[in-house]
Amino acid sequence: MSFMQKVRDGLRRLMVGRRGPDELSLALLVAGVVLSMLSSITRIGLFYLVSLVAYGFSIYRMFSRRIEKRYAENVKFLTFWRGWRSSLKQFINRAKNMRKYKYYKCPQCHAWLRLPRKVGEVTVTCGKCHSSFKQKA
Repeated sequence: MSFMQKVRDGLRRLMVGRRGPDELSLALLVAGVVLSMLSSITRIGLFYLVSLVAYGFSIYRMFSRRIEKRYAENVKFLTFWRGWRSSLKQFINRAKNMRKYKYYKCPQCHAWLRLPRKVGEVTVTCGKCHSSFKQKA
């Protein structure tokens, strides 16, 4: 048995009963890298300390045998992250189409609606709650 096969077998035995990296662990690693870069650019030691904490917690999560608890933490993170990610994507989309469309919020349900620019004053019907209101585009 070669040295590399022994190392692989040892790592395989080490990871038995452990989940390994998940989305939260990877996000913590990315946050640690970003904070390390900020620390080196701004020379603020607090960023470095927080990055070390993020690295440590990420490694702890990867090697933890309490799979149910780590799974519950990951589900909470994904719920939080999906909300932020969809809001960010919608904001970027509205910014890209700003010249073609004018965006409004429905006064009843606060859903985003868009109207083509330069069509004058029109009666808008919300597709979500079906309320009607006049709006100038």
